[in-house]
Amino acid sequence: MDSRDKPVRLWKSFSFAITGIKTALWSERNMRIHFLVSLLVIGCALFFSISQLEWLFVIFAIGGIFSLELINTAIERVVDLITKEYHPLAKQAKDIAAGAVFIYAITVVVIGIIIFLPYVLRGLRL
Repeated sequence: MDSRDKPVRLWKSFSFAITGIKTALWSERNMRIHFLVSLLVIGCALFFSISQLEWLFVIFAIGGIFSLELINTAIERVVDLITKEYHPLAKQAKDIAAGAVFIYAITVVVIGIIIFLPYVLRGLRL
């Protein structure tokens, strides 16, 4: 294999990943909700001029929720591909994947409260 092919293969793998993200954004309601909430959070972070450490938590929270939502969507698609009929194990796989997203979403909300509530309370004390 020619070493010049490696950058092309790398770029192709990136393009496949971007296509997957776009597909999830257009086809999954929860992914669009996470995207809109992320834009709102980034706007709040800019407005409140949060610290560098707080930015790290926000970035990890946003990246984590998108990653888990993509994995959840992939699991749902694979299960749907394997069986169109109801099967208890198929339901469990989907429910467990959705549960992972739900747990992380709750964690992200708690992180958001810890970071942004002090800024909001300070702003209310004008």
